[in-house]
Amino acid sequence: MHRMVAAIVSLYQHLNAVCHTPEVYRPSACPSCGRGRLWCHGCYSRKADRSSSPAPSLNPVPIPRFICADCCCTCSRLPGCLSPRRWYEWVIQERALLCLLFGTSRRRSSADTGVARSTLRRWWGWLTERTDVFAFHLRSRFPHLGRTVDSTAFWKACLSELSLADAMGWLDQEVDVP
Repeated sequence: MHRMVAAIVSLYQHLNAVCHTPEVYRPSACPSCGRGRLWCHGCYSRKADRSSSPAPSLNPVPIPRFICADCCCTCSRLPGCLSPRRWYEWVIQERALLCLLFGTSRRRSSADTGVARSTLRRWWGWLTERTDVFAFHLRSRFPHLGRTVDSTAFWKACLSELSLADAMGWLDQEVDVP
């Protein structure tokens, strides 16, 4: 099961989909038993709007849940703009990682993006640790990314063509992303 619905690219689009077309989030089969008898099981709230804009906050953001009628396991799916198990949207993570990829110090990147230096260090460690696996799967879908020399060049090329959300959406089909 894909944990992300890649077609949902913003929190506004997500809130609209939850209200008007919640079926877009329903998985085709249970991730535990593989059967297709999933029922709506409410939603849980997530604090996803971390923007510092003067507009009113969208929090709490509802995330739809589903329960399998056969095995009683529950699951949920996230919009493509949100990262599993992380507080920040992919857009903010991409901006911060691009700063680091282009040689900006953690201190300056933190000041520019509003993300703590310890979080930047953790994200950078996650990206460098998983680069080989991510690059393998992304290069199988986008062969021209194989022409890069090292991991920094790979991510620069990848993020010049795809957003981080799109890249993680592709990867979510093959491997676990954060």
